[in-house]
Amino acid sequence: MTDENQAILAANQAFYRAFEKRDITALNGILSKGIGTVCIHPGRAAIRGFDNISNSWDLIFKNTDYIEIDIDVVTTEINGNIGYVILVENLMQVSRARRIKVQSMATNIFEQMGGNWYLIHHHGSPLLK
Repeated sequence: MTDENQAILAANQAFYRAFEKRDITALNGILSKGIGTVCIHPGRAAIRGFDNISNSWDLIFKNTDYIEIDIDVVTTEINGNIGYVILVENLMQVSRARRIKVQSMATNIFEQMGGNWYLIHHHGSPLLK
């Protein structure tokens, strides 16, 4: 595995660590501040721009008591300063004493800026069983 692949997988892992800990400050450090940044939560419309995306995650975090996430990476690819990670999210969420287990297929696209990888696109899509 190349150093670039390790770096993008580390950025991806940091995203999921922030997600699982419901840490909006850490998540904001991973999200690109670019105007083209997009997030698509499972079953929802596209959200554009850093502020809107950050607010959407903050709302999820505030309405969730506990999150546990395991990921299974399917593939990674890097081309210049753009790279993506395709993976399966195995998520267990507790909200208002309601426990939900779901699986989503996700694509996370990162852009390398100033030597760091920033999330410019997250798209989660539920897997039906």
